[in-house]
Amino acid sequence: MDKIVIGMVGAGRATELHMNALQRVSGIPLRFKTIVARRPEQLLPAKERYGFEIASYNFNDLLIDPEIDVIDICTPPYVHEDMIIKAIQAGKHVICEKPLTGYFGNENDEKPVGLKVSKTIMYEEVLKSIENLKKIIDASDRKFMYAENFVYAPAVVKAAEIIYAKKSRILYMKGEESLKGSSSPVASEWSKTGGGTFIRTGSHPLSAILWLKQQEAQARGVDIFVESVLADMGRVTPLLSEYEHRHIMAYPNDVEDNGTVILTFSDGSKAVIIATDVCLGGSKNYLELYCNDANIKCNLTMNDMMSTYFLDEYGLDNVYLSEMLPTKIGWNKPFIADEVIRGYTDEMQDFMESIYHDREPKSGFKLAYDTIKITYAAYKSAEIGQRVKL
Repeated sequence: MDKIVIGMVGAGRATELHMNALQRVSGIPLRFKTIVARRPEQLLPAKERYGFEIASYNFNDLLIDPEIDVIDICTPPYVHEDMIIKAIQAGKHVICEKPLTGYFGNENDEKPVGLKVSKTIMYEEVLKSIENLKKIIDASDRKFMYAENFVYAPAVVKAAEIIYAKKSRILYMKGEESLKGSSSPVASEWSKTGGGTFIRTGSHPLSAILWLKQQEAQARGVDIFVESVLADMGRVTPLLSEYEHRHIMAYPNDVEDNGTVILTFSDGSKAVIIATDVCLGGSKNYLELYCNDANIKCNLTMNDMMSTYFLDEYGLDNVYLSEMLPTKIGWNKPFIADEVIRGYTDEMQDFMESIYHDREPKSGFKLAYDTIKITYAAYKSAEIGQRVKL
């Protein structure tokens, strides 16, 4: 293989994060051939910005091109499963943004899906979907790479190194990703996203927690798995007046804007995952590990690498400070080397090395499978008000 030839589907925020990281990959030659999206106002600027040779509105153009080695799926979640299957069957490696898949409604479902369809039914249907995906991927020699940047974040990687070296027992974990809402036009619709803030943002700390427990299990030579899930979720922002809502970008139709999930592992340890769309001041991303011989806190954002104080925003129009920050005035904690600190650079480096050197990626199908299974078990738990055993 002289170069890895990449096809991209999507031209939104996820594509921006992936491409900023792919352009930093070292030691492996890459060729950005074709980018596919539906809206010309996104597609054409993305082609020029990222240096793709071809812009297309047809996903099939990626499938039938014999030169393309890997398809990077950065689309809304409701098309992930179909695209994964078609790409794998066309002989392409696949990078897929979270979530792996979800329940987005059937033709006969009463609308809106998130309010009218039982989460128990959703959970059962998702289990069928991921088992089908597993069979298709297992039967192929193509690689599936799950774009979960948290497990590549330097702080999380260092935590794993410590846990592995000390053979520590992780007794309790906390993880959170919270923002003031979403800029995605489909974030409020279950039929497009497969859920609300928990699947959209909570999946990050959830995956990282699952991955860290597996590092512990490997170090200690034991088997650790999630035994049960207990969750509480809801929508609070629809209760706000227009004035009270003025700083928050969450407008959920049939999805949750807050979720708290408790995992119980087979070794008796616990983990709490929090995700909300009501957090002002920029995105909040952290993990905390309480171990028998250590206490580890991983701050992805907001971290203390730099602080700024401004009385005005003069000259700062094109200066990026942080995600979902409404103003640069006053004290702020800017994102420094965001693609590196949140794991995107090492994620894409690992994926490209996996293809180029024919090895398995650190974040693969099992992590994607477990994350979506637990996410929908959490949705079921929140609906029935009981613990769900896996």
